[in-house]
Amino acid sequence: MTHQEPHVNQALNHHRTTLATLAGLAMFSRGLEPEFSSAVQEQLAGLKAPATDQGSDVRDLRSRDWFSIDNDDSRDLDQLSLSESLPKGGLRVWVAVADVDALVKKGTPIDQHAQFNTTSVYTSARIFPMLPEQLSTGLTSLNPDEDRLAIVTEMVFTDDGLLIESAIYRAAVRNKAQLAYDAVSAWIEGDRELPQPARQVHGLDMQLRAQDGLAQKLRVLRRAEGSLEFESFQPRAQFDGERITDIRQQPQNRARQLIEEFMIATNGCTARYLSAHGGMALSRVVRSPERWQRIVDVAHGYGVKLPGQPDGKALEAFLARQHREDPLRFPDLSLVIVKLMGSGEYVVERSGDAPIGHFGLAVQDYMHSTAPNRRFPDLITQRLVKASLAGGRSPYSQVELVDLAAHCTEQEDAAQKVERQMRKSEAALLLHSRIGQRFDGLVTGVSDRGVWVRIFEPPVEGRLNGDLPALKVGKSVRVRLISTSVERGFIDFALEH
Repeated sequence: MTHQEPHVNQALNHHRTTLATLAGLAMFSRGLEPEFSSAVQEQLAGLKAPATDQGSDVRDLRSRDWFSIDNDDSRDLDQLSLSESLPKGGLRVWVAVADVDALVKKGTPIDQHAQFNTTSVYTSARIFPMLPEQLSTGLTSLNPDEDRLAIVTEMVFTDDGLLIESAIYRAAVRNKAQLAYDAVSAWIEGDRELPQPARQVHGLDMQLRAQDGLAQKLRVLRRAEGSLEFESFQPRAQFDGERITDIRQQPQNRARQLIEEFMIATNGCTARYLSAHGGMALSRVVRSPERWQRIVDVAHGYGVKLPGQPDGKALEAFLARQHREDPLRFPDLSLVIVKLMGSGEYVVERSGDAPIGHFGLAVQDYMHSTAPNRRFPDLITQRLVKASLAGGRSPYSQVELVDLAAHCTEQEDAAQKVERQMRKSEAALLLHSRIGQRFDGLVTGVSDRGVWVRIFEPPVEGRLNGDLPALKVGKSVRVRLISTSVERGFIDFALEH
């Protein structure tokens, strides 16, 4: 393995530019389109304002105290939430999802680009949005203090967190406060004061407390059904101007859990709505693991006996135990189990079919509906819902939906590979000046193809080279960095004896 490629060496003072170039090449190599066509630009030039609709089926909910919670740097705002406590106990919750279809019509150049890529691809140096940014962060984004059309799911929950009724309809909404996960979570946990945008809306603190309380109940209920709690290893690069300065793991927190639970509930309501109203739907499924015996073997290595047949509750109990007993190694165990479970996929399910379900979430009715600015399956679902609400025909034939299900699954996999590849290149770029330094780490993989190790600071994974003793996954090691390749995303370590 060589050290840095010469032309990458010359660009090392332009980290962001180098990574953006590599990201574009990675998009091409995985069959994704990094740029918008001239036809898209031409259509975009004719879109000057957000969609408006004064139809009698559009409820005016703009005066309500809606708010969004997302990443600090998110500008493509897909959903808002709102809640009120009920006189006899329980909580009524509204989730508004941006009506992207109102501006992006099926078959137009913008829609065709979105249908080809099927998802936004996020890398540290450059984002490749599914929709042009003038739409995804502008005209179709639920931006603060701007009127937007939305699809609203209204849900009523008991004090115990049980969903007892729901409805779906079109509405006009207005975001009163754009909030960020980390700041909201710090306030919920008592570490920081209420974020300024929330302080400006009377009663928003009470909304947040009530929604957090409900979300935690929903998590407990799902885990009791066998919902699996993983800790994924997805570090994000930090920049100071052009230069990459650090890589940090993104922590799970209460605000992220709040939004996650509300999105799962909304997706479930959408799936049941389409099922109840006949026709076809694009479901999101994770099948019961075919490689369950391999999962049983992994658990056995930790001294835990799992049942012979797939059992989500038993697997969740094992994962929860390991998370408590060995949090340091839990991300690596999570990754092993996720790979053995198999990835999610999109399938067409007809009303009346026995649903395949989502093994990881422990739910039967599930689809993607809450992120139409950045995921094409959500836009498909939105069109199916709007057609049903209007009493019209499905905008997609069964043949179209079956083809789209396979295509969306394939392109999602390609997008994830681009993002993984770029995380490796980011890590190599951050470490290129630290060759020869020593780090503490854990062995994360042992196979015929080699041995991998994850160091702690920065949280980066690489390959161990040289003559190695017998090593087991999870063993603590001291390693020395011997080479990096930014273009290939390779990081090579040697074992320190």
